[in-house]
Amino acid sequence: MGEFMNVSLDAAIAEAEARYTAANPESAARHAAARQPMPGGNTRTVLHYSPFPLAWAKGEGAILTDFDGHDYVDYLGEYSAGLYGHSNPQIQAAMKKAIDDGTVLGGPNRYEAELAALISARFPSLQKLRFCNSGTEANVFALMTARAVTKRGKIMVFDGGYHGGVLYFGHGGIPINLPLDWVLAPYNDTEGTLALIRQHGADLAAILIEPMLGSGGCLPARRDFLGALRQAASELGIILIFDEVMSSRLSSGGLQAATGVTPDMTTLGKYLGGGASFGAFGGRSDIMDHYDPERPGYWPHAGTFNNNVLSMAAGLTGLRDIYTPEAAVLLNAKGDRLRDGINHLARKHDVPLVATGTGSFLGIHFSREMPDRPRHESAEVEALHGKLHKLMHLDFIDVGLFFARRGYMALSLALTEAQIDRFIAQTEEFILSRKGLLE
Repeated sequence: MGEFMNVSLDAAIAEAEARYTAANPESAARHAAARQPMPGGNTRTVLHYSPFPLAWAKGEGAILTDFDGHDYVDYLGEYSAGLYGHSNPQIQAAMKKAIDDGTVLGGPNRYEAELAALISARFPSLQKLRFCNSGTEANVFALMTARAVTKRGKIMVFDGGYHGGVLYFGHGGIPINLPLDWVLAPYNDTEGTLALIRQHGADLAAILIEPMLGSGGCLPARRDFLGALRQAASELGIILIFDEVMSSRLSSGGLQAATGVTPDMTTLGKYLGGGASFGAFGGRSDIMDHYDPERPGYWPHAGTFNNNVLSMAAGLTGLRDIYTPEAAVLLNAKGDRLRDGINHLARKHDVPLVATGTGSFLGIHFSREMPDRPRHESAEVEALHGKLHKLMHLDFIDVGLFFARRGYMALSLALTEAQIDRFIAQTEEFILSRKGLLE
């Protein structure tokens, strides 16, 4: 890269954008056409980035191919839903059999009970569970269940938390959040959170928390913080819910198994459908038995596609045959190696860049300090960090490495050790070529 690119951050971004636009005319055209029927040209906001997103033609293993014919190593892993990589042959075979046997059967099928039993055996809190269609749905059902069980109205959530499209608590929330009575607590702040629990405890139905903030920056909760929530919830009759939609892959039994802190309820989603739509919520038997249709006064739980055979078949094959406890250990070790490699380079070259997360999740932050909670910077600093993320994203795309613009990565089983090494090497190239803009 020539020095002229680093005259200023804005100039560097303008040059990188021009190079990106010239290289991807088909993606640009598809985005322009999509803007006619869909606001912003997409139907899932996180997939958008400027000047336009790459449009994918196919994926195989850890490689994505766009409509302009470029190949990329995929470190994003469909925001954690793509754990098995692209076009996994075992998943494909399971889905083909499900299609051949019939997809809209309208009754119990051959897969759902076995998948439920397998999930229940892995996650300490899941004595019983039910399926739905997404992590968002799972969290909505869990919250409504907690309110019905406790006959209380308030829900404690955490700054930076994301529990679905209508349950987002970064920067204070969004206009389309569900209109529930929220109590917003500070993440990883035991004293501050316990003070709020004492203040609202008699009215709190649930405490809903990600054991690792995902969208909020891949920030793991401290074990002592989760333990304090567990103790307070038990003392005050509050239902503690772990949103493990993302973090369930961080050990064979999620972060609840890894930390030894067992919630009353758990929500799941993402990769557990094997690449098809999936959600699940469950917990203690005394809570979940309200959904038993043979119980007097039971609570109905509807959803046409809750047990759709594609999700059930792919999910069962993935969890039973591919993402074994041994596979979980190996994948998460790859993530730890990548994170350690990035952080070593940042220290070596003395630049403000850190990789957060645990196991197969990584978050890139332009900071000299390792954050353990969301940081609310000035508008000027946030704008600067946004520009640096954009430049890094475009520079890595230019050499065929793909991850989320915000610096988020969710590694898949298809990634090789050589591809981990390649990302580390490219990180050093980025630091060296852009160091003047990073300092």
